[in-house]
Amino acid sequence: MEIKNAMAGTLESGDILIQVEPGEGLQVDLQSSVSAQFGRQIKAVITETLKGLGVENASIKATDKGALDCTIRARVTAAVVRATGKDVWKD
Repeated sequence: MEIKNAMAGTLESGDILIQVEPGEGLQVDLQSSVSAQFGRQIKAVITETLKGLGVENASIKATDKGALDCTIRARVTAAVVRATGKDVWKD
């Protein structure tokens, strides 16, 4: 699956900005004020969502502002759709 640079989300409170770039393997760089408490969970949600969408090679930069898991999944999905052109809602 070809990946182009794309992003989804905002830097508003309660949201997360996801930036996707081509990469080797899955790499997640997380910046969050709550990473000490929730960093592992945030990275797990991002990684699980990417794998569920069939993404195996991408570099992700995530800037979290207190997003819930459902918001993280939505932003990752939107960024991947923009990066690949794959319509995940069609099937």
